[in-house]
Amino acid sequence: MEKVKVIIDRSKDGTYNVYCEDTPSFFGMGDTIEEAKAEMLETIRITKEEIGKEHSAVWPSWIDAEYEFEYKFDVQGLLEYYAGIITPTALGKLAGINTKQMWNYMHGVAKPRKAQIEKIETALHRLGHELINTSF
Repeated sequence: MEKVKVIIDRSKDGTYNVYCEDTPSFFGMGDTIEEAKAEMLETIRITKEEIGKEHSAVWPSWIDAEYEFEYKFDVQGLLEYYAGIITPTALGKLAGINTKQMWNYMHGVAKPRKAQIEKIETALHRLGHELINTSF
């Protein structure tokens, strides 16, 4: 099964954008990530079922095969989306990043370097792994 990378980001107006990394014309926008995903799926459906391969300007190889989406957030989008669950302070502690810097990432004041992104991702994966292995 082919994995199709899908980018999730947040616009300055607060809406979410979702698009296939290799085929940006397959995109969706919405007030929520779920709305944006649904709109993207609709553009793919329309391309496959209504436009068809012979009339479509874009036809990626994966569209004819079995595929699944692998969603990838930008840091600001992830922090804003989970703001009510994961605070910049808590994530900063987990990742070893200053709280003020995490706040700057969340509000778009600064963009994290690759090393900082890796720290954040590692911290989230570690937390997820710990939660999966927790029982009551």
